[in-house]
Amino acid sequence: MTDKTSTSEKPDRSEDAVLERSLKRRRARLSEGRDRYLDMVQRERALMLEYGVARSTEQLLDMAGAAVISDLDDEIIKDRATGDQLRAVLPVQSWLPLSIHLISLRDSVLRIASLHEMNDKQIETLISIANRSGFHVKAVEIEVWDRKELSDTLRSVHDLSADRCEKTLSLWLSDVDNGLLLNQFQRDMMAEALQMRASDIHLVQDNNPDAPNWIQYRIDGDLLPMHLLPAEAMARLTTLLKRDAGLNFGDRVTPKDGRFGFQWQGRAIDVRVAAGPQAQDGEKLTLRLLDRAALKGFDDLFRRHEDVADYLSKLLSPEIKGGGGLILLSGPTGSGKTTTLYACVQQIDRRRRHVLTIEDPIEYELRYATQWQVRPGMVGGEFADLIRAAMRHDPDYIVIGEMRDGDTVETALRAAESGHTVISTVHADTALQTFERLRSLMPSERERSSTYTLAQQVGAILNQRLVRTLCQGCAHRVKASDILDDDAIASLGIDPDCGVRKHNTSGCDLCGRTGISGRTLLLDALLITLGSGQRNSIYESLIGNVNDVLKEEGVIVHNRREGLVDLVLSGLIDPQAAISHLEE
Repeated sequence: MTDKTSTSEKPDRSEDAVLERSLKRRRARLSEGRDRYLDMVQRERALMLEYGVARSTEQLLDMAGAAVISDLDDEIIKDRATGDQLRAVLPVQSWLPLSIHLISLRDSVLRIASLHEMNDKQIETLISIANRSGFHVKAVEIEVWDRKELSDTLRSVHDLSADRCEKTLSLWLSDVDNGLLLNQFQRDMMAEALQMRASDIHLVQDNNPDAPNWIQYRIDGDLLPMHLLPAEAMARLTTLLKRDAGLNFGDRVTPKDGRFGFQWQGRAIDVRVAAGPQAQDGEKLTLRLLDRAALKGFDDLFRRHEDVADYLSKLLSPEIKGGGGLILLSGPTGSGKTTTLYACVQQIDRRRRHVLTIEDPIEYELRYATQWQVRPGMVGGEFADLIRAAMRHDPDYIVIGEMRDGDTVETALRAAESGHTVISTVHADTALQTFERLRSLMPSERERSSTYTLAQQVGAILNQRLVRTLCQGCAHRVKASDILDDDAIASLGIDPDCGVRKHNTSGCDLCGRTGISGRTLLLDALLITLGSGQRNSIYESLIGNVNDVLKEEGVIVHNRREGLVDLVLSGLIDPQAAISHLEE
């Protein structure tokens, strides 16, 4: 009996030790990231105050991309969070009608300020909602605030709340010519989209009476129809959006791009607007909502791939200048490549290293980095032209938004060969296919020499997908054998009796009745740890059979199947969804 007990406990102790070491490494990396910019931020804050601009040290550190240490604990502790994090996760309908301000969560105590006295049932409901949302809350502490101060805070933080959207729309449609109501609906629409974690808003304006004029939100990769407007009302809304974005709102034929800013819950949101023609006499607008606070940090992104995070961290933190190398991020459109790109840039010590990015378009402004916008069609404005120009500006890292032609690939390889660390994205379906994709872009007369440079310089290839994760508040707990047949269990390689989570199609109030809450990274990765003198076999494999790269010593492989099994056993995705991803 004693032997059995000790045997069963050993794996738990070992797992705890690994978890503790992992947490310690991530905390050290995170703390270092905040400390490196602290002196710069404090001097900037003093200068801003002279010009009447008030920014806290934490706000400026956040703008620099230094994550808050409590962000690290999402998955492990969950007993602490900032007010912004609480408002981003807790359903707005659970706390907004109570006229409360969510301050923070510390040591399982939820601190709030309330405009009115709360009864026991309201407090119990709030605790229940918080716990179902993934936070560990034991008690609620109500702080006493000055009534006027609290009212002002509620207005500034909650004024653009999502629950007002339908009411504002109804009022506006009853008086379409009312410009104040139109402006209010525009603001409430974007607030609703942000509250629902939408990445894009799609608007179709068509004067054909048979054509519907829908406003749709893209949430977790899916388009959801939200509001149906008459053609006249939609025309007014699209005109307002184009005007705010600095576009010619009288031109409905020429595709064009613009952007404008928007304040939500005390955060600055950047809205990128793309306009183009629709059918005979209509227009299509797509709004990309760029919320800097929603950008995932390096450790958060690679939470489930710690060896990948550690290896990339070494590639991004060379001890001496001149290490060079190539980091490639691949995947289809919408797979999160840009998010990973920005996470890598935030991991770099930009206080001591010069980072120069070349993008089309620039999505997020990065502090302490040089960012260049590609100007297609202009002399010297293409990707390759800007890479050549960048090398004269003494960069340590060159970040290329996308490698889409042979000239860009050739120039990027030369930059890596000359001692710059180059990070870029490319469209490919797998990590191995990334090699083939790059070779297909190389000029035929220089294919062998360019392939040799590629084999020498590539350090890591991450091919990624985003898979939808289950709402942890309502997903059903079942045995694997209850929902999978023997072939499916064999293909996943899991124990038939192991516990998994099944998608609840009815959903709950936490996930908007969808059963889905967010997406997570699924990697197919190659990490090439060989030194430059050991890479001839990599070159031979690229010239001959690219599949042989997987057999080389010093090449660490992470395939999607391993990632899917891990996500299934962790209860993050439905096993049947995992099977469909495997078949793809």
